Amino acid sequence: MFAAILTFCGTMLAESCSDDHSSTDKGEKAYTGIPLIIYDTDIGSSTDDLFAMEMLYRYEEEGRCKILGMVVDREGEDNAAVTDVMNTYFGHSNVPIGLERNGISNPTVWIDYTALPTYTTDGQPMFQHTVNDYSALPDGWQLYRQLLAKQPDHSVSICSAGFVTALASLLTSEGDDISPLNGVELVRRKVKCLYIMGGVFGESLEPDYNFAQGITFSQTFFRLWPQEVDIVFSPMEVGQEVEYKPEQVISDISWTDVHPIKQIYTSCNCNTGQKMWDPMVVIHAVEGDKLFSLSERGTVTLTPKAETIFTPSATGNCRYHLPGDATWNDMILEKIRKYNKMMQ
Repeated sequence: MFAAILTFCGTMLAESCSDDHSSTDKGEKAYTGIPLIIYDTDIGSSTDDLFAMEMLYRYEEEGRCKILGMVVDREGEDNAAVTDVMNTYFGHSNVPIGLERNGISNPTVWIDYTALPTYTTDGQPMFQHTVNDYSALPDGWQLYRQLLAKQPDHSVSICSAGFVTALASLLTSEGDDISPLNGVELVRRKVKCLYIMGGVFGESLEPDYNFAQGITFSQTFFRLWPQEVDIVFSPMEVGQEVEYKPEQVISDISWTDVHPIKQIYTSCNCNTGQKMWDPMVVIHAVEGDKLFSLSERGTVTLTPKAETIFTPSATGNCRYHLPGDATWNDMILEKIRKYNKMMQ
């Protein structure tokens, strides 16, 4: 059994995820700019992705990060279209989109909001699109290569809030005309930290939903992720206690009806147990460690059943979020609400 378990481990270099968003590697000059973020999302099923994206737009407008791109890891051009609507509506139409085409077939859809209303009562388009042909979008792993190759070394923060299909494909990619580096070396060279919504940590062993949905991709991801690059896991129980109720969402956008999140919440049944899981990775990537309680460093192993096992190690590259108390949960919710209330 132990031979089948895949592990993130190894000796860390001096680089790490930290509040100052800096890193060093064998004497190289540290990147000290604002966080450069790629958001990897399984948009099209859970609504927490929408709030994570909205927060990224607002953070960028405040000069606190730069969005490099959006990778849609749920198959289907409709999912890319919702991402396009969000980018365009919030004034970030220049953000490139990559689309998964060889990922998980027919994963569970909790809330199908891809049929977002597109016309007002007078027949005018309610939401604009920027992309004319979604079939021409690059595959997610290709967009990763394009974006990473252009960035300073050890500078990119990846926020993964879905499946790891595109990341697995990136890691197995070979050098090409974009970069002579293969996927593993490109990640090792360019990525500072991966913030990932996933993992189940505690005394009992339970499969992680996102990893279990595509276990082959997950095994590849765990096997190939460079041990020198930090990972922060955000387990489901952290966002589980941050509830943004549908009626509150709609009330917070009372200043307009022409808003993609409001339209989704008024057109779909969003009272399905959705909690604010995905914003955690975005908040941490932008605002740093100070808002979170974190485990000690260690390694994480993935079993064939998609169970995640944490083993403490001072030289490990993995940490995970610890659940907050009621006061912390309220603080995070108010942070999400603050950005959702903002007018265009």
